[in-house]
Amino acid sequence: MGIFDRLMGHASEVSPEKIAQQFTPILVEGEYLEKAFRLVRDLFVFTNKRLILVDKQGLSGSKVSYQSIPYHSITRFFKESTGLMDLDAELKIWIRGEAAPIQKEFRKNKHVNDVYLLLSKYTL
Repeated sequence: MGIFDRLMGHASEVSPEKIAQQFTPILVEGEYLEKAFRLVRDLFVFTNKRLILVDKQGLSGSKVSYQSIPYHSITRFFKESTGLMDLDAELKIWIRGEAAPIQKEFRKNKHVNDVYLLLSKYTL
């Protein structure tokens, strides 16, 4: 998958080894990276203990926010696949104590099912 696909919003799987150095400072003892998906410049990172959403901001992407969500805080999640006229798949994640869900769009259903299955694995 090339840069054009990422710019168009297509998710791509990222090797945990490739991003391990970036996350080593924030992982607790006994925590390790399981899977990661890049969506444009953002990342979905699944560890054995939590979901980490990484949001790169600004033109240079030098400002980065990390949202750490323990799996037990995820109350529900929702996936809507692409349709005939709608080319975007949508994923919503509700967090305990938050009224509005976290929303992410995936083009052409690419990896939305993988993310949905990982959410299921860790929350059910």
